[in-house]
Amino acid sequence: MANAILSPRTGKAASFADRAYYAIRELIVTLELPPGAVVREPELTERLGIGRTPVREALRRLAQERLVEVFPRRGMFVTKVDVRDLARLCEVRVALEPEAARLAAERATQADLAELQGVLAELGGPRKRDPRALIDLDERIHRAIYHASHNPYLAETLEEYYAHALRIWMVALARTDIGAAVGGHHAVLEAVVRGDGARAARLMREHVESFEHTVRDVLLAE
Repeated sequence: MANAILSPRTGKAASFADRAYYAIRELIVTLELPPGAVVREPELTERLGIGRTPVREALRRLAQERLVEVFPRRGMFVTKVDVRDLARLCEVRVALEPEAARLAAERATQADLAELQGVLAELGGPRKRDPRALIDLDERIHRAIYHASHNPYLAETLEEYYAHALRIWMVALARTDIGAAVGGHHAVLEAVVRGDGARAARLMREHVESFEHTVRDVLLAE
């Protein structure tokens, strides 16, 4: 598994520490390691086929990003999902995601445009896809926009907050119209590809706010 892991930001082979980080984060975000689960370093080392030092570095990074937490004499645990986090995340994403879309529209290179047109074509393809495939497409859409902004600090920040938002989405997945949520990117991508930064920013803001409202309603109804 570890040998196949690439950096989402560059698409290139990641370091062992990065491989461990992306792999463990994926387990947390997809709820394979659910909220409150005990994180056992030896089990992760064996599961990922990566040494203890890279796994330890990855867990430190995930602790800084508040995806895992350490309690003295008790151990390490996956952080719990708090519905209040959704509003806090939205406050950050609604400020930064539109800016990333605007910059992507203004700065996208030919290679970026090819990638954006590729995910746009996928978005317009067959609608009957399983939820996990749709989530994968959603991730690739956001990361393509982040990358096309050509601001690595903005991209890295959004990558972190997107992971938190996606984990909350996974909790609400069974009762969320994921197809409609992912399909909402269509107009955003078209604006980015056309180089219309103002429209891309406005549509991205609307998309993030709509996502927050939909997931919040699901979580509060439980």
